Amino acid sequence: MGLTRNPEDPPAVTVSTPCIKICAIDPARGLCVGCLRTLDEIGAWGRMSEPERLAVIAALPARGGRMPRGARTEA
Repeated sequence: MGLTRNPEDPPAVTVSTPCIKICAIDPARGLCVGCLRTLDEIGAWGRMSEPERLAVIAALPARGGRMPRGARTEA
């Protein structure tokens, strides 16, 4: 059975995320080795506003040197 979208539904919302699907927490730093977020940030991501998510994404390079490859930010 294929999925079809009801044309009356609102358009899908794209959420900015630094996730690159490499999910493992570095116990020494308490950060995901893929996206550099904390467990608290990962857990709260879906409840954060877009400006809150973008603020976290902006802080990531200071945590690990450079932004993870493949991270997506869409305003």
